[in-house]
Amino acid sequence: MTTVDIVSMPVSEKLKLMESLWDSLCTQSGSSVELPAWHGAVLEQRLRRLASGDETVSPWNEAKERIRAQIKSH
Repeated sequence: MTTVDIVSMPVSEKLKLMESLWDSLCTQSGSSVELPAWHGAVLEQRLRRLASGDETVSPWNEAKERIRAQIKSH
C-alpha cells in the first residue's frame, strides 16, 4: 500500500486501517513504544474527572458506532 492509496481511501476505510495498525502495535511482542509525557498527564486528568463524576463513559462498541455514524454524516 502506498501513500497515494491511503490518500484516496474513504475516511471510513482510513479509520479501519488505523484501528488495525493500532491493534497490531498493541499485540506485537517485544516492542516497547514509549509514550510522550503529556499522555500520562491527560490520562491522570481524565481519571480524576471520572472519579469525581464529571466525566461520563460509554461501552467501546457504542462509542465506536457513534463515531462511525458521525463520520458517515460528513
